[in-house]
Amino acid sequence: MKFCTKCVMPDTKPDLHFNEDGVCDACRSQEAKDFEINWDERKKEFLELIRKHKKNKHYDCIIGVSGGKDSTFQVITMLELGLNPLCVCFEPTIPTEVGRRNLANLNNLGVDLIHIKRNPKVYKSMIKEATLRVGDCEWPNHLGIFTTPAHIAVNFNIPLLIWGESSEIEYGGPAASKNNPYLDRKWLEEFGGLLGNRATDMIGVDGIQERDLALYLYPEDEEVHRVGLSGLFLGYYFKWDLRKILETSKKYGFSTSDSRIETTYENFENLDCYSNHVHDYLKYVKYGFGRASDNACLDVRLGYISREEAVRLVNKYDGIPPMKALNEFLKYTGFSREEFDVIVDSFTNKKIFQRDANGKFLKDIDGSLVRKEEYIVR
Repeated sequence: MKFCTKCVMPDTKPDLHFNEDGVCDACRSQEAKDFEINWDERKKEFLELIRKHKKNKHYDCIIGVSGGKDSTFQVITMLELGLNPLCVCFEPTIPTEVGRRNLANLNNLGVDLIHIKRNPKVYKSMIKEATLRVGDCEWPNHLGIFTTPAHIAVNFNIPLLIWGESSEIEYGGPAASKNNPYLDRKWLEEFGGLLGNRATDMIGVDGIQERDLALYLYPEDEEVHRVGLSGLFLGYYFKWDLRKILETSKKYGFSTSDSRIETTYENFENLDCYSNHVHDYLKYVKYGFGRASDNACLDVRLGYISREEAVRLVNKYDGIPPMKALNEFLKYTGFSREEFDVIVDSFTNKKIFQRDANGKFLKDIDGSLVRKEEYIVR
């Protein structure tokens, strides 16, 4: 297992590549952001694009929102630029109280908000099936947050969709994808975290029919072309810095947690849903890195902490089971703890974590899996 020599991201991250100096492409992207990209030119390009959409009769754009720091910032930015956005929120799996407050705060910035309340029976069946099938308890939610704003855009004849960061620029990915400012069907299928699973693969699960999946299917190409639908990453046109975005959003009423999030050392990530923390834990057992690694790598790239501090934070916080969130998830799904542990073991990376003589994965006193010596973050 190889870790980036600048940050602490391992080579087990899908679509992450290292150069001959052992530097990951997410760190190289940050160098491009700092020294190569002309952000003034990109801002001009963005302003010219949205100028054409200000002429829309009612709403100028659609913004997919959760109430988090990023979507709050997106709304603030569009309002400051004089646009009238229609916001769309796809209901979280297990909403939190702070998440509800932040969504209400976003609404009170002065925008109309459509809150999609999905069919709970169909959705829960997909949550359980995706957990069993691909080890991702947030799979249908990650699908819905991208497809539902597109459906609203098509039905309201609003051609402009505004998204936040470009994940390929911020977290690493194929070189060509970093120069792509658009989120469309192709991006969703390649980078949207579908894990080779499609919405139609859920047909037949607990009696699910194709008509039950309408919201989870991206609009037909014919509809997309009729409206001229275009989804733009704000992070392609404006230099993305999570801590500056956080401070801006806090000035406009965004609330952080009173304590750190269970899967990391920060108190501002994934505040809207308990299930997100279980998702981060499942990512850890599959790839050997979790939310603490994501946060630490971004902090290193942006110059807020040293790599040495990142190593300390990752080794302290990554991989600890999020017990409060897990209990909420078990209550929601009906899985027993024993059933969940069997699911976790089926996706746990045998190359990274130690097992005993009986083949069971070793666990530390805090419940985290014990890494093999060569896979410890250094």
